[in-house]
Amino acid sequence: MVEAKNFFFLSVLWALFSHLSFSETIRIASLNVENYLILDRSINGKWRPNYPKPEKEKRALRSIIRQVNPDILLLQEMGDLPFLNELWMDINVTQGPQYKYADWMEGSYEEEERHLALFSKIPFTSTEHHRNLTFNYFNEETKPSRGLMETHFSINNTNWSLFNLHLKSKWTERKDDPEANNRREKEARTIRDFVRSRYPSNSKHKYIIGGDFNDHKNSPALRRFLQVNDQVLSQLVPCIDSNGHFWTHYYAKEDSYSRLDYLLISPSMQSSYLKDSARIYDGHHALWASDHRMVYADFEF
Repeated sequence: MVEAKNFFFLSVLWALFSHLSFSETIRIASLNVENYLILDRSINGKWRPNYPKPEKEKRALRSIIRQVNPDILLLQEMGDLPFLNELWMDINVTQGPQYKYADWMEGSYEEEERHLALFSKIPFTSTEHHRNLTFNYFNEETKPSRGLMETHFSINNTNWSLFNLHLKSKWTERKDDPEANNRREKEARTIRDFVRSRYPSNSKHKYIIGGDFNDHKNSPALRRFLQVNDQVLSQLVPCIDSNGHFWTHYYAKEDSYSRLDYLLISPSMQSSYLKDSARIYDGHHALWASDHRMVYADFEF
């Protein structure tokens, strides 16, 4: 009789728990790490040819990553693969295994020194490097120079995708395209069309597009990702810092502040976004690590 009661009790518990759904909260972040590579640079007022990213900047970068503690981190302006390995070792060895998974994507051109990368605590099901997207630029076939990284995840039976990009900077030698506005818009349109063809609105596929867009909120480059006619393609995650400020980039030469870094989510991903979780890291050493500040937000699956 006792065994029968125990069996009945366990059966009731199993029935209760089998109908419960356990959610998982994931923090996703993006940061342009500002030239994590070897190049000519000014150090303490002295010009240093072929110089690596200074150790002070690296320490600040590692500190920011530890404090924000994202589950998935998108990186822009990463150097060649050995530099990614260096950062991965510095983070994981000093604090124990954290990011078991990583990916690195070479740019679309051999002369491109700045690449895309990703760290993740969560295994991804697959990753794709889109380096052959093309567009017409002054009658020449051209590619987004850093390409487009696409990573696929599956959490609690929810399949979703994460895109990492770094659009063309405002620096250009072409007088017929001031601040490379034309090129950046074409890069954005090309990447947008690719994402749209892969995941049309009726597919309801969840995705996030993150990275350095190198343009402001109302620019043509940003608008390409947000809407086509009356169709909403993605929405800006409202990242702010502790002072309610929106800027993510500091340009020392002009002493100016801009919002260039974003997380965009598809309409179907809106239900996974945890309201008021989006932030811009503004610790006192934020600009020691990079001229950009980290953006991040939490999602529930």
